[in-house]
Amino acid sequence: MKFLISILLISVGETIFAQPSVKTFTPIQVEAKRWVKGDNNQPWQYFDTRIIDKLNGFTIRDVDSVNKYGSSMSIKSSASGFFRVEKIDNRWWTIDPEGYPNIQTVINSYRQGGSERNKKAFKKLYSSEADWVDKTATALEGYGFNGVGSWSAYSLIKEYNSQSQDHKLSYSVNLSMMASYGRKRGGTYQLPGNIGFPNQAIFVFDPEFSEFCDSLAMADLSTYKNDPNLYGYFSDNELPFSAKNLEGYLTLKNPDDPGKQAAEQWLKKKGIKINEISDQHRNEFAGFVAERYFRIVSEAIRKADPNHMYLGSRVHGSAKFIPEILQAAGKYCDVVSLNYYGVWTPVKEHLENWEKWAGKPFIITEFYTKAMDAGLANTTGAGYTVRTQKDKGYAYQDFCLALLESKNCVGWHYFKYQDNDPTAKGVDPSNIDSNKGIVNNDYRFYTDLMQLMQQLNRRVYSLINYLDN
Repeated sequence: MKFLISILLISVGETIFAQPSVKTFTPIQVEAKRWVKGDNNQPWQYFDTRIIDKLNGFTIRDVDSVNKYGSSMSIKSSASGFFRVEKIDNRWWTIDPEGYPNIQTVINSYRQGGSERNKKAFKKLYSSEADWVDKTATALEGYGFNGVGSWSAYSLIKEYNSQSQDHKLSYSVNLSMMASYGRKRGGTYQLPGNIGFPNQAIFVFDPEFSEFCDSLAMADLSTYKNDPNLYGYFSDNELPFSAKNLEGYLTLKNPDDPGKQAAEQWLKKKGIKINEISDQHRNEFAGFVAERYFRIVSEAIRKADPNHMYLGSRVHGSAKFIPEILQAAGKYCDVVSLNYYGVWTPVKEHLENWEKWAGKPFIITEFYTKAMDAGLANTTGAGYTVRTQKDKGYAYQDFCLALLESKNCVGWHYFKYQDNDPTAKGVDPSNIDSNKGIVNNDYRFYTDLMQLMQQLNRRVYSLINYLDN
């Protein structure tokens, strides 16, 4: 069943109003520092920033009318009982279990902090884990978030959903299939933000990897298989797909390593000598690695759970811009997941290419901005740095408006729920001292930030109508 959401006359809450046919905006200036890997001394500069209050002709009235999944109720498609995606009239949508169009507005790492400071603050505010999830999940929904992402308290969210008929938070589970296999095999190590492999060559050519994935999926997915509130599965996070893969495999020290042998056989089959390797060959081999990975993990996931979507492996860095990697992902993923840093405003060409290369919609599964008024040093992590929480909210609006405008994006996962605690021990090196969160280390929401997030999140569908027209 087809539906049309791009109409000039729309209903928002109980208010009917017309939107203009021409969209323009007056940018504000927000002062920020770029993130450049290995360089924390970037200068402060001003960036053009699009915010809702400066969208010429967009009138803020009531919030959008949504169902329990945070989906638009003005139109309906066919219901499958689970989340799925569909392209209708040149726009990709998530279709929720009831058949309504949905944009995922999600928070990553929705879980309790593990530092001593976090634990003390938790005990002062909450009587139990159930009390915490009841209060904070309700608050997230009030701010317009309709789900939680990777590294979240899934079991608590499942319990929260079971207690409520009127509100459901979707959740997406990260299975860490290659990372788990790597820990078992040996040779992996912690990098800032992700897991490292020898020569950054993942173990996808090991004959044991496929069986490992089948066993992991059969053991872990039974918990989620029949839950309509599960959005989908990530197989891993930020695997090192890149143009460096070919030389990485070729230079592995063990001559019997399956990855080294696969790279040598690939060159031989292509008739390419080592001194003839070009950048195009490197991209093709990266796609070859990615295709094998996505095929193996997707087959394991679908055998164990045919009901839910496969969301890929949260592609990051330069891999996002290699067509062969996105093409491989698109063959096996329902939605391609991308962690997107290094830009203030999403680049139109990027958003067009990802859908064109993959042939599937994408979801942005990490982005964030850090503010200096939180009292943290902000020396770690990939996001831009701004002066205040209000600036952080403006950055959020600018970023998300570009995603909504693209028609290829079915949502986003903001990183993350709670700030880094500098006193925490044994944490990922990229999560040491930065204001990434929407709550501080004492579980207090940042009011200025949340007001601006809420302003956008609770008007996603009216904004889509405005942008489409």
